[in-house]
This record gives sequence, C-alpha cells and structure tokens, in this order.
Amino acid sequence: MRFLTAVLIRPLVSSLLLLCLFAAWAMLIGRRHTAVFDERVSDAVQGVASDAVTAVMKGFTTAGSGPWVTGIVLVIVAALLLVGYRRELIFFAGVIVGSSLLNVLLKLIFHRARPDVHRIIDAAGYSFPSGHSMAAFTLYGVTIYFLWKHLARSWMKAAAVSAGIVMILMIGISRIYLGVHYPSDVLGGYLISAAWLTASIGWYERYLEERWRSRKFRSVGRG
Repeated sequence: MRFLTAVLIRPLVSSLLLLCLFAAWAMLIGRRHTAVFDERVSDAVQGVASDAVTAVMKGFTTAGSGPWVTGIVLVIVAALLLVGYRRELIFFAGVIVGSSLLNVLLKLIFHRARPDVHRIIDAAGYSFPSGHSMAAFTLYGVTIYFLWKHLARSWMKAAAVSAGIVMILMIGISRIYLGVHYPSDVLGGYLISAAWLTASIGWYERYLEERWRSRKFRSVGRG
C-alpha cells in the first residue's frame, strides 16, 4: 500500500464519492424519480427562448460538439508536441479518449431515450449521460488543470478557471435549451466526468511525485 500516499488517496476518495453520486443519480433516473426536476429545470431554461438566445445556445452547443472538440484537442496536442511536453501529451490524450469511450459505454448501458418535446435541433443516439457535457467537462477541465499548473499569475489562473467553468456550464445548459437532453442527463455527465478527471489527475500527480523522488534519489546517490 506504499503507493497510496496522500497525493493519490484524496483524489481517489473524491472520485469514489462522485462515482457513488453518479450511481445514485442513475438509479433515480431509472426509477423516474427525476421527472419533476427535469420538467422544472427545462421549463426555466426554455422559458427564455428567443431568436437571439437560440443563436447563442447553438454556438455553445457547437463548442461541445465532436468536430469542435476534436479541433481543440488537435491544437492542444500540437502545442504539447511543439514544447516537448511528452508526459503531458500522453496524460491529456488518455483522459480525452477515456472519457469518450466511457460515454459510449454508459449510453449503451442505460439506453435512455432523448426528450421528444421542444426540439430545436436534431440529435441522434441515447440521452444519458450527455456526451456534450462529458466532453466539455473533461476537455475544459483538464485544460484548466494544465493552465493552473503553468500560469504564473493568480489573475491568469482565475481567468482560466472562470472561462472554463462558463464553457462547461453553458454547453450543458445549451443542450437543455435546445431540447436534446434532460437536465438529469447533463448533471449525470458532469458527475461521471468529474469522477473520471479527478481519478486521472490523482494518478498523474502520483506519477509526477514518484518521478521527482526517483530523480532526487539518483542525485543524492551521485553526490
């Protein structure tokens, strides 16, 4: 159990709690206990409908779509390659690919149909958990993590966190507004992505700590 240091224990415990919340939420959905929640939140979000709001929401939903996310991922991958951050590149790619595969698996498990009212755009596939919400949380979440580690000034870190949170929330809200997801789909996507990202960052931080300790030990040995 030596590898289970505080660096790893805290994120793994947090990830496990988030996973339990997701499982409980999925159970409530399966028993149709979220119907009132879905109806009230959907009514509130869709109640502000207008041509201008629809245009904005379509823009946010595009920012969480496959082509857009793929483009951002490729830009980040190219940037990491350019600066020689090989470890960060492997971690980033693993987190993104893992999240995508997890979404596919969960949708096949739960088989939840999409809403059939107030549809503004078309969407195929199953509804739970929201793929856009998972993609947004994972992509912008891991980007926030990298920027937080490498940005020097506090205001830059605060700006990165704020921008990332806005993107994550607005992409989820846009899916509700456009009528292609229930609010419970979006919340479920956030929960499972938070669990995945928290565990992934914990393992990555543990790897960095082990690598630092190993280099320190070798330096002491040579001295």
